[in-house]
Amino acid sequence: MAGGRSIADRLSGALGRRDEGPNVALAEDIAAAKDKAGVAELIDLVRSGTTRQRNDAMKVLYEIGARDPELIGGHCPVFLEALGSRTNRQVWGAMSALDMVAEIRAREIAAELPKIIEAADRGSVIAKDRCTSLLTKLARAGYADMAVPILVERLKSAAPNQFPTYAEETASVVTPEAKPGLIETIRERLASMSQRAKRERMEKLLRKLNG
Repeated sequence: MAGGRSIADRLSGALGRRDEGPNVALAEDIAAAKDKAGVAELIDLVRSGTTRQRNDAMKVLYEIGARDPELIGGHCPVFLEALGSRTNRQVWGAMSALDMVAEIRAREIAAELPKIIEAADRGSVIAKDRCTSLLTKLARAGYADMAVPILVERLKSAAPNQFPTYAEETASVVTPEAKPGLIETIRERLASMSQRAKRERMEKLLRKLNG
């Protein structure tokens, strides 16, 4: 790496930084160089580093995935393992990494959906956001029959602030079989929606679905 520094030495925590700047810069460097050895070092840190190293390394990994999913795609078992972490940041970081590779590792990820859903249910809003995104990608990758019913079911208990976005994402991949359930769920939630902007978004979505 640049200046002969190790991967661990370039992480935000090692540099005494509280922002993510160094982590993102490191991800950009590794992605540009297609540095598989660098990715392997990050994976080792996620498995056996300090708490700060684990969190920084996971951030770098999913930022690499945003730029080059293939570079991290082979490490899904590590991300799936991290979903069981007691550290919230590890959980949503791992969910973000899985989201980045969902289309190219659809079969592998679809086989682990119960574990992914369980982690999202006990996780933060970010984990739930990434889980919804992951499910829509699985639907596009040939797993709609499995993913779409889960998306519709999860809408029923989605937080009010997230509901409109999740509904729109679900509608983008909805199957003919699941469409009536989606429409019914949106109508039920619409009745208790107080914010005008959200109501208008959902009314527009209903017109599109019924069109």
